[in-house]
Amino acid sequence: MRAWMMAAPLILAGCTGSYEPKPLTDKQAAQLDKALAGKVAGEKVSCINREPQTNLTVISNTVLLYRVNKRLVYKNDLIGSCNGLTAGDTMIVRSFGSQYCRGDFTTTANLQIGITTGSCALGDFTPYRTPPAAK
Repeated sequence: MRAWMMAAPLILAGCTGSYEPKPLTDKQAAQLDKALAGKVAGEKVSCINREPQTNLTVISNTVLLYRVNKRLVYKNDLIGSCNGLTAGDTMIVRSFGSQYCRGDFTTTANLQIGITTGSCALGDFTPYRTPPAAK
């Protein structure tokens, strides 16, 4: 038996570890807190509509915000880290249909030099809504 065939189970075992994202920096945490101030988290959903056009805000290489309107923002904790997002690289989402969904494959690219800089997948979307005003 070839040596690589004997080593294959060990190599695959090394790929089964759990992913732990880096914690947000103080600046990133403050940006996230400001964006979600006054809003209340709802139940996570697997997909969101791409229309109306959502406004994407990069918090870190692992956290994105999709602003639908003033009252609704979705927070997405990426599966993996899309290196380059915080450096201003372009995010390319491969999705099918009219929705972004958990598991949609995402890459980041530096368009100036034409290279891919990272890859990850979209996670669940947590809606944050402004509660109705008390009467």
